[in-house]
Amino acid sequence: MEFRLLGTVAVETYTGPLPLGPAKRRSLLAALLLSANTPVSVGRLTDSLWDDTPPSQARGVIQGHVSRLRALLVGADAEAYGVELATLGDAYVLRAPETLVDAQRFEELLMLAREQRSPGDTVLMLKEALSLWQGPALSGAFAGPPLKAAAHSLEESRLATVELLARTYGTLGEHHRAAALLSAETAAHPLRESLAAELMLALYRAGRQSEALDRFHRTRRLLADELGIDPGPKLADAYALILRGDPGPPAAAPAARARVSSGSAAPSTASPASTEVGAVPVAEPPVAGDTAGAPPVVRRPPSSAQPAVHPADPLPVDLLPRAPRGFQGRTAELAALTRAAAGESPVCLVTGPAGVGKTALALQWAHRNEALFPDGRLFADLRGFSEAGEPAQIDVLREFLLALGVPPRRVPESAPAAAALFRSLTGRRRLLVVLDNARDSATVRALLPGGTDCVTLVTSRHRLEGLIASDAARPVPLDTLEVDDGTALLAGVLGEERVLAEPVAARRLAELCGGLPLALRVTAARLAGRPQWTLAALADELADERGRLAFLDVDDTGVAAALRLTVQHLPPDAVHQFARLGHHPGGHVDPYAAAALAGTDPVAAAAALERLAAAHLVSETAPGRWVLHDLVRLYARGLDPAAAREALVGVLDHGIATALAAADTAEPGGEPCFVLPDGFCRPAAVRDFADRAEAMRWLSAERENLALAAQAARDAGLEDRAWRIILLQWPQVVWRVRDNWTPLLELALESARAGKDAYAESRVLTLLGWVLTEEGRAAEAAALLEHSPRLAREAGDPLGEATALINLAVVRAELGELPAATENCARAVELARREEDRHTEMLALQHLARMRLTARRPEEALAHARTALDLGPEHEEAARRSLLLAICGEAHLALGQEDDGVRLLDRAAREAEDAGYDEGAVRALEVLVRTTAEPSYRVRHERSALRLATAP
Repeated sequence: MEFRLLGTVAVETYTGPLPLGPAKRRSLLAALLLSANTPVSVGRLTDSLWDDTPPSQARGVIQGHVSRLRALLVGADAEAYGVELATLGDAYVLRAPETLVDAQRFEELLMLAREQRSPGDTVLMLKEALSLWQGPALSGAFAGPPLKAAAHSLEESRLATVELLARTYGTLGEHHRAAALLSAETAAHPLRESLAAELMLALYRAGRQSEALDRFHRTRRLLADELGIDPGPKLADAYALILRGDPGPPAAAPAARARVSSGSAAPSTASPASTEVGAVPVAEPPVAGDTAGAPPVVRRPPSSAQPAVHPADPLPVDLLPRAPRGFQGRTAELAALTRAAAGESPVCLVTGPAGVGKTALALQWAHRNEALFPDGRLFADLRGFSEAGEPAQIDVLREFLLALGVPPRRVPESAPAAAALFRSLTGRRRLLVVLDNARDSATVRALLPGGTDCVTLVTSRHRLEGLIASDAARPVPLDTLEVDDGTALLAGVLGEERVLAEPVAARRLAELCGGLPLALRVTAARLAGRPQWTLAALADELADERGRLAFLDVDDTGVAAALRLTVQHLPPDAVHQFARLGHHPGGHVDPYAAAALAGTDPVAAAAALERLAAAHLVSETAPGRWVLHDLVRLYARGLDPAAAREALVGVLDHGIATALAAADTAEPGGEPCFVLPDGFCRPAAVRDFADRAEAMRWLSAERENLALAAQAARDAGLEDRAWRIILLQWPQVVWRVRDNWTPLLELALESARAGKDAYAESRVLTLLGWVLTEEGRAAEAAALLEHSPRLAREAGDPLGEATALINLAVVRAELGELPAATENCARAVELARREEDRHTEMLALQHLARMRLTARRPEEALAHARTALDLGPEHEEAARRSLLLAICGEAHLALGQEDDGVRLLDRAAREAEDAGYDEGAVRALEVLVRTTAEPSYRVRHERSALRLATAP
């Protein structure tokens, strides 16, 4: 749920905006949101809803609007979000978390931007703040005097933010971007001298001096004609600077990081012409609500009292796993870590071979030095050497930001913005960040904290010399344990009495384990659970192992010897589960996947996983989520190699069944994209999804596992599973179309072709072609899509053929092949009508109408667009309705019916603006600007274009 004030007043939910009704109800909501969590009297609400003498029944009208608004919120499950509309005597209060109000998030992002240490990070925060604006503030509400004042105050804050963004671009030397940003705003606000001054300076520093001077003279004349005044100090100073030929501030060096004091950033008093190198102007924009007579906008206290996203009096963060039990030795390495951590912004690098105990050393040092980090400790396993692959940077940063108190809705979607926020939040903290199992330097750099008092502790099998060169990382190399330390480790787990009773056997065990702590710990855990066993007997068994010399030379062989002894004494069901886990193609496993691998049910699988965890063979990284150490996985895979295909089919079919359930929940009523494969192994149980959000979260979280499963299926010759697993992720593909899906879809295409499945090949080509089109690769898309309709016909898939024809038509139209494109769309309309599929027919008619308009056949275009509009209900997708209305408007213009054309285009633009569909708004408003001299269309067009340009 989200409350919007920066644009049309609205309440957004997962199912779409709530139907708020008349303007006065929106005014009531706006007045309550502007004073969220604070009682608003009936008198103040009356002032907001009427600009003259209110009617005698005003109180009753307000009560009616409150009652309806409360019912809408209750129906949208507002309580689950912490939202409540309550009555307090003669007042009402809308209780809601501030993170749900876009105006509050806008202010928080501004505060955060002023705290950034580098101009680049400031740009990221300011762009994210401006992206929250979807039109003039408080649109759609009745403009009573208090709301007018509040809207004006919010707009002033937005304009000041635009100016700050432009100055920050200037600090980076990106003067052309600053000029482009300011040009649109200056056209909309020609009398705002500060905007004109900033634009003049940007143009001048971009090498466009004549344009800068022309801007001054145009503004001077406008001020004289409209207001009868001369230019003020800002405009005059900028003009004088340009005439003097002052070069202005040089751009910040790309690698330089702006330094700030440990206190809060103070508002800058420097003029735009005197900004220092590396410093970002922080002149604070007006805060909404300060205007006299306006209801106060809810805002946080100053940053010295409560930073923008820091929780008040936060508890120390602690994501560290528990300290290793029985840790012994490593005195020199622990001391080296302490010395390495004593510098400014230190990065400590623990390196060594697999199984040598790098993670154990890092955790031991971290737990021993807890007092050095009063703000907490963060931990992330980067899985740099795992078959499952590394986690996405955004996933690691999201976990860190959530731990630091950032609300889930405030976590940026892009990794650069999330990294900037992480650096900001850690800038004034004393924090330890442990990055385990790093593969390369670049991965680590993106996760480094921003504070000089923070310590980063990295473990890796690689030396990461790049990190040493770029960030002065201080290496602490780790070798195998000496025999005495290995024996002490055994004593720490088994107890000193048991080791002292067999000192020779204990030393022999330490020697046979090759000094690898992992082998020693697994062996000790096995002995600890069986006090009747002797150390000598175990040592004799290890001595008899074939390949003992190889074990002493190769890291994983020693682990295998120790693991064999552990597995031999597990219950049969746990051994069976463990052996099947080795054939899992993904990085993590839950009870459902484990059951599919083993051919059991989730309850039995969970019990087996618990037994394996007790034996230190798997680790539970989160509730219901287990992982195997890389070396343990290799050993498990060799226990039952004959079961590899059966286990793989089981987990693949589990993935298909679960993805089907997720897709059905995310897009209920959608067309099934295929039947189940031959020999489908139905899982004993499939996960249920409560709603679309949960289903989409699962698809997102399992994307990596599903991709690995598809590749494993392809490698095993199970092509019928491979393309299905990929194609079933289509809700996520559509939702995040530019999220690099092409390689995965190309794998699906290879699988479909290898299986000689025309249906599969057509469906994959259609989706892949659309993704390529969205990526701007039209020629490649056309080459693929031209085969899809024929394949669909061969497979007897008429709706698949229709969709393929539509996508092919769009690409051909882009390539200038209009007759062929029109023919494809007309054929798609016929197929959709024959199958009685309104959604596909409406889509085909929309593109057909656009093509007829391009061919200068406005009568036909109008007929097709009207037919399409008649097919869809009023709540049909806003983007499609806007595009169809725009086509109707352009057709009327082409027919010489200007009044009807302008009316429909204006309606199309407004529906697009209300829905936040800026592309549609820009398209309709561009036509209106060319058609009529009405200045409001140009202003709206420039605002929509600006939102598109500044979108993250």
